[in-house]
Amino acid sequence: MKKIVLAIVALLAMNITVAQTLEELKAEKASKKDSIAAIQGRVDAIQGKINAIPGWKKGAFGTIGASLSGFNNWYAKGAPNSSAGNIGITTNAFANLNQPKFFWRNSLNINLGWVKIDDKDIDTDNDSFRSATDVFNITSLYGQKLSDKFAISTLAEYRTTIIDNFNDPGYLDIGVGATWTPITDLVVVIHPLNYNFVFSSGDSVFESSLGAKIVADYTRKLGKVNFKTNLSLFQSYKSADYSNWTWTNSFGYTLWKGIGLGFEFGLRNNKQEALNYATGNLDVGDPTPTFASIDNDLQTYWLFGLNYSF
Repeated sequence: MKKIVLAIVALLAMNITVAQTLEELKAEKASKKDSIAAIQGRVDAIQGKINAIPGWKKGAFGTIGASLSGFNNWYAKGAPNSSAGNIGITTNAFANLNQPKFFWRNSLNINLGWVKIDDKDIDTDNDSFRSATDVFNITSLYGQKLSDKFAISTLAEYRTTIIDNFNDPGYLDIGVGATWTPITDLVVVIHPLNYNFVFSSGDSVFESSLGAKIVADYTRKLGKVNFKTNLSLFQSYKSADYSNWTWTNSFGYTLWKGIGLGFEFGLRNNKQEALNYATGNLDVGDPTPTFASIDNDLQTYWLFGLNYSF
């Protein structure tokens, strides 16, 4: 009986010891987390001071996404013998110069994608990779500072495609106005005097016009996270049919040596592009489309895959 009592006492003592050790370890872990958070806060504060120092700041990050698949005698599919592939690449780069009396901000966004669907039972189908996403955008903003938050500025922005129909259409915005930087890394451009040059070949629905340009850009790196959102809007004074806007968002999370996971999505509204597409894809007997008759659906794209940064 004594042996049983001693065994129970020993077991209880062991459980109490383990429970105390577990609580102690949890408490130690919590204190370490608090210490890490405090250290990260100091690092972020130092990085903020570094970012405020005049001079060039450069960087780039992007996403690579790909998927490949193949089927043989997979009868549950409509095309049991087929292969498919999807490849996408995005790049966001910037080079910004900040001086006490002026700034010069430059950015580049490229998003290219290819898709392939090959039905092996149909000899006449297209089995090559075709372009799916095709975005090229470069901007340059110069500002003469009036204060820490306001500047008189001029902006040049060029947008086109580079895989198919380079510069057809192509858009070049050149304008002057003011730039507001309410917080670090946020830039708001308001240019009431802006000319939107549109380049296209042959007979086209595209037309250049005078209007207002608004750009809002927020680019930030927080530890392992890269983030960029950019809204570019042109409001034509001639007609709302010539107005357009594009909004792109990019996220990147670094896991190891500049490599991680990334996601990018974009939205666009451009009635001239919608009319040009409708005109080029008419069926026999269809009436000629006009700005008033077309459905100007919202344009979207997205890409998820491996992220890189440097």
